[in-house]
Amino acid sequence: MPEASEPDERVPPKRVLGLAVPALGVLAAEPLYVLVDTAVVGHLGALPLAGLAVGGVVLSQVSSQLTFLSYGTTSRTARLHGAGRRGDAVREGVQATWLAVIVGLVVIVAGQLLAAPIARVLSGDAAITDAAVSWLRIALFGTPFILITMAGNGWMRGVQDSAKPLRYVLAGNGISAVLCPVLVYGADWGLEGSAIANVVAQVISASLFIAALVRERVPLRPEPKVMRAQLGLGRDLVLRSLAFQACFVSAAAVAARTSTEAVGAHQVVLQLWTFLALVLDSLAIAAQSLVGAALGAGASKRARGVSNQITVYGLVFGCFLGVVFASVAGVLPRVFTSDAAVLGQIPHAWWFFVALQPIAGVVFALDGVLLGAGDAAFLRNATLLSAAVGFLPLIWLSLAFGWGLAGIWTGLSLFMLLRLATLLVRWRSGRWAVEGAVRV
Repeated sequence: MPEASEPDERVPPKRVLGLAVPALGVLAAEPLYVLVDTAVVGHLGALPLAGLAVGGVVLSQVSSQLTFLSYGTTSRTARLHGAGRRGDAVREGVQATWLAVIVGLVVIVAGQLLAAPIARVLSGDAAITDAAVSWLRIALFGTPFILITMAGNGWMRGVQDSAKPLRYVLAGNGISAVLCPVLVYGADWGLEGSAIANVVAQVISASLFIAALVRERVPLRPEPKVMRAQLGLGRDLVLRSLAFQACFVSAAAVAARTSTEAVGAHQVVLQLWTFLALVLDSLAIAAQSLVGAALGAGASKRARGVSNQITVYGLVFGCFLGVVFASVAGVLPRVFTSDAAVLGQIPHAWWFFVALQPIAGVVFALDGVLLGAGDAAFLRNATLLSAAVGFLPLIWLSLAFGWGLAGIWTGLSLFMLLRLATLLVRWRSGRWAVEGAVRV
C-alpha cells in the first residue's frame, strides 16, 4: 500500500466521464433492446414471455460465458496502449475477432443440437420448451456476430476510443428495435419475429466493427501465439462466467418450476437487473481502460487513484438508481406485461432488486478495476466461492421448500454481499496493481 506521504494520483472527473458516458450507451443498448423485445413479446401473453425468458437465458449465458473476448481484450489492449504500443494493441483486437468467429461457429452447431434438451431441462413444461426452442434456434445464428461485437468493444475500449463503439451498437440495435414489432405483429411471426430481429441487430453491429479493424491497416492474419495468450487470461474469466451461468440458469429453472407467471415475472425483473448492472458497469469500463493504461505506463499510483474514484462514483450512482426504481415500482412493470398474474408475482423480486443497487454499484466498479489490472485469477476464485456458498444453496432450497421468487432473490442478495466482501479485501491490499505492458 502507498505511504501517506505519497498520495495516489487521480484523473480529472471529465476524463472518467468521457470514457464512461459513451460506454454507458454501448452497455445500455443491448439490454434496452432486450427490454423492448420483452415488452413486445410480453403483450402476446404469458406463454410467449416464458418462452423468451428461457430461450433468452440460454443465449445470454452462452455470450456471458465468453466475455473474455471483451474484458480480457480490454485488459491486454489497455496495457499495450499505455506503454505506447498502439499497433500491438489493435492486433489484440484482430486476434480476439478471429477467436470470436471460430467460437461462434462452434456455438451455432452445438446450439442447434442441444437447444431442445437444454430448454426442456430449464422449463420443465412442454409448452414453454416448444416456445423457447422456436426462438432459440433462430437467435443462435447471431452468436458469431455477438462475439465479434464483444471483441470490437474490447480493443476499442483498450485504446480509449469509446465513441465509435457507441455508434456501431446503436446502429444495429436501433434498426432492430423498430423491426421487432413489425415482424412480431405486422408480419404476424410472433415469437420467431423477435428472434429474427435480434439476429439482424448483431449482423449490423459486427460488420461495423470488422470495418473498423480493416481501417486500422494492421495485419489481419491469425496469430496463434497471441490467441493462446488471450485464451490463458480467458480461462480464468470463463470459469468466473461459469459461476454466473450456474446461478442465473438455476434461477430461471427454479422460477419455471414455480409457475408460468413466476418465470414471466422473473424475466421482467431480471432484464431490468441486467440493464442496470450494465449501466453501473459503464464506470467500470472507464476503470478498465484507465487502470490498464496506467499500469502499462508504470504508473501504479495513478491506477490506485482511479480505483478510489470509480468506487465512490459507483456507490453514489447505485444509491441514485435504487431511489429511482423504488419510486416507479407501481408503474414500470406494467410497461412489460399486462398479465395480472405476472404483475402479482413481480413484487416478490422487485424490492430485492431495488435494495441491491448500491451494493451492485461498488461491486461492478471494483470488478472493473481488477479486470483492468488483469487480476483474473482472483476474480475467478472470489466469484466461484460466492456462488457456491451464497447463491446456489438458496436457489435449490427455494425449489425444495417452495420459497418462490423471494427465495431466488434472497440467494442473489447473498451472492452480491459475498462478492462485495471479497472485492473490498483485495482492493485494499493493493496486490492487484502490477506494472508493465503485460501482466506477469
